[in-house]
Amino acid sequence: MRHRLPYRRSGYVSDFTRFIDGYLQTHPEVRENQRRGWRIWWERPAKLHELELIHADSVPEPPYHYD
Repeated sequence: MRHRLPYRRSGYVSDFTRFIDGYLQTHPEVRENQRRGWRIWWERPAKLHELELIHADSVPEPPYHYD
């Protein structure tokens, strides 16, 4: 079953999009690597204590940088 993507509303599909779709169908491990990379860099637990320390230690930015 092929997934319908929201950006493909017209009948036109570029050569690059066809190439990527074909590549991803023949290499399913690429999707898993993408998901793994997403989890490594973006899906991290929030460390609220560290965020509080960062905000407490920061110097307020002046309204005009060139003074």
